[in-house]
Amino acid sequence: MKAIGIDLGGTKIEVQTFDQDWQVVDRHRVATPEDYPELVLALASLIDRADKKAQQVLPVGIGAPGLINPATGLALMANVCAMGKPLPRDIQTAIKRPVTYMNDCRALALSEVVFGAGQSSRIALAMILGTGIGGGVTVDGKLLQGATNAGGEFGHISVSPYLLQKYNLPLIDCGCGRSGCVETYVAGPGLTRLSEVVTGHSFSPPQIAQQRHSDQSLQKVWTIWCELAADLLRSLTLTVDPDIIILAGGLSQINGIAADLTQAANQAQIGDFGIAPIVLAQGGDSSGARGAAYAAFRAMQS
Repeated sequence: MKAIGIDLGGTKIEVQTFDQDWQVVDRHRVATPEDYPELVLALASLIDRADKKAQQVLPVGIGAPGLINPATGLALMANVCAMGKPLPRDIQTAIKRPVTYMNDCRALALSEVVFGAGQSSRIALAMILGTGIGGGVTVDGKLLQGATNAGGEFGHISVSPYLLQKYNLPLIDCGCGRSGCVETYVAGPGLTRLSEVVTGHSFSPPQIAQQRHSDQSLQKVWTIWCELAADLLRSLTLTVDPDIIILAGGLSQINGIAADLTQAANQAQIGDFGIAPIVLAQGGDSSGARGAAYAAFRAMQS
């Protein structure tokens, strides 16, 4: 066996064990607890289970949403019950050994550039569309990381005021403490929120996805969502200019989403400039577990 990778999300935690060829040989998924002590216990239990299944102690990598303040060790995490908590430290205390802890979106980017859809790209941009929104950028196969460790928090870019006005959408308070973040409308809960504003009724993302071609009101919801998401991709393209855009997360599993976003993003782009190919992560909605495991393995080698 090679390493253990954990993908911690707002709704689920998935642990994967990888062999020498970086193939998944064991996986287990549980719902994400809503209580912090239970969250730490769940993560420790999953690691213990993976160790026992592998019959050895392996390096552990955890990919999780949000940020860890490098000065305090405390989490800024809008969609998991760890806001202001020293999550990496508490996990290490619980399992009595080090873990490699990284943002889940950066873990996704690393996974896809090493093993997946971004292997042949010089500049790759990976983005998770799930309970929240975030991403990572790789250049020549390495994660782009800066001084504040905040790069990639795409969901907390401000939503377009033009589109808010065009569709008469209200500003929404975000879990990060600000108002008007793009993820308040473009993440999974945001898509449901958008349906409430437009139709007066609350529809789940699967309902919107399934009925968007047959129900006129939900078609409008989807059109607005695509415009909001495309505006975000336009901003990122103007900033990073990637060779490829890789999507993961629960919303990425909506049938036809890459084609719909490609069309909307081309319409949103300035002038007649194009947009990079938009593709789905080859590692699926838990590709970040592989990236975290790989980072843990590399950390052990250094």
